[in-house]
Amino acid sequence: MREEDFSGILRRFGSCRVAVVGDMMLDVYLWGRVSRISPEAPVPVVNVQNRTSCLGGAANVMRNVATLGARAFAFGVTGCDLTGDELAAELRKYRIGVDGVLRDETRRTTEKRRVIAGVQQLLREDYEDLHAVPDEIRRKMVEQVIRLIRAGEVDAVIFEDYRKGLLAGWMLEEVVAEARRAGVVTALDPKPESIAPVKGISVMKPNRSEAFALAGIPDSAEWVHPLEDRALAEVARRLLDEWAPEQLLISLAAQGMALFGRDGTVEVIPTRAREVFDVSGAGDTVTATFTLALVSGATPVQAAELANRAAGVVVAKVGTVPVHFAELDEALKKA
Repeated sequence: MREEDFSGILRRFGSCRVAVVGDMMLDVYLWGRVSRISPEAPVPVVNVQNRTSCLGGAANVMRNVATLGARAFAFGVTGCDLTGDELAAELRKYRIGVDGVLRDETRRTTEKRRVIAGVQQLLREDYEDLHAVPDEIRRKMVEQVIRLIRAGEVDAVIFEDYRKGLLAGWMLEEVVAEARRAGVVTALDPKPESIAPVKGISVMKPNRSEAFALAGIPDSAEWVHPLEDRALAEVARRLLDEWAPEQLLISLAAQGMALFGRDGTVEVIPTRAREVFDVSGAGDTVTATFTLALVSGATPVQAAELANRAAGVVVAKVGTVPVHFAELDEALKKA
């Protein structure tokens, strides 16, 4: 596809409106340097020099939607704590709508805290509660999303599942049914053993390990071309049969992506990354970019190619970072 064709799709991102429903978290980074080993245990002593925080999980998908120029609406839960306040402030920083961010007094806001020396991650601490979000909170959230759909105020709904307790099958079923009636695109980034199959989603985007687990097939991890990978083909067949998405996009790390259609078509999109420093959040970037591209008139293959190029931008950076409109535009010009 010509660069000017991609640019035409990209220019339409600014008119898109996307609701993102899922498990939000705050990614915290403690940056420092190591000069000695602790006398207390054989571990490095990190002299922390800086602390930064950013949006993670579903909130990173929301951030990618916003930095690509579209309007994002956040739907998720936080605890009644300072971390939740910080997460909400980060959302507002990107002008992401926060009316759908609800407080759950029974849980902590999910926080992933990483200790980094130079560019090397030494440790990660997770602060989270994984029990199910109360159904009254879920019901309120679903009603808010459906109101946006019926009012014609969103073009797509993304479900981002990190298996932290928010999403339930009935939530997806109700929203997907309403979205199909309204012609609104739906996308799901799933996690195995989280929710039962929900049929009729526009696009389902697992990575390879998630896809194999969802299909109940052991991954041999045999290094063959995706078009010759019989196990991958069987995984795709099962997922297309059980979930019936219009498109199944499976991320394959260094091998790029494979796009499977319900009509039996398969397209392999090779990776565009020239340097890989950190894959954190790359899947979030792919989900956001692919969905925006579909809404902007791209074919599924064009959307996958554009998402692949966006992923190539973010993996060349350290930490959970989004792709910005100008960065993706520049990457297209250099391709």
